[in-house]
Amino acid sequence: MIKNIVPSIGNILVEKGWTMGTAESCTGGLVAATLTDFSGSSAWFSGAVIAYSNEIKMSLLQVPESVIIEHGAVSEPTVRAMAQGVCKTLNVNAGISISGIAGPSGGTRDKPVGTVWMGWHVNGKTSAEKYIFSGDRMNVKQQSLQTVLEKLLEILKRS
Repeated sequence: MIKNIVPSIGNILVEKGWTMGTAESCTGGLVAATLTDFSGSSAWFSGAVIAYSNEIKMSLLQVPESVIIEHGAVSEPTVRAMAQGVCKTLNVNAGISISGIAGPSGGTRDKPVGTVWMGWHVNGKTSAEKYIFSGDRMNVKQQSLQTVLEKLLEILKRS
């Protein structure tokens, strides 16, 4: 499925004259690596911020410290700010963000392993969604990759 999604994302971005970037935490750059596996992606993919620590989320992506303190790194306000921040930092039209608990440790009652928040900031509009994925660490990362790109394609088609 990724084989079809990424070229479609790229085609839409090129048609619009837009570029994109990623802000990734629990996926550790998997999304950026997947996007750049496709020849020609340099025409529309600008870069990525691997924001594993809260300090990087705050300093490079401009996530307010108060958001992380109040809501945590795995939350809707954080991924919204990450998606907006990557667009500002990289000067791109479209940004995606992912923050979650891939496991096997780190989960809580309120945020179990597999909890992943994703954000999209496309042409000035921000949205975010929460997902609960199952499986081991790599399964959670792979499901996150598939989901974030499918949703990005939907958003780009509507933009």
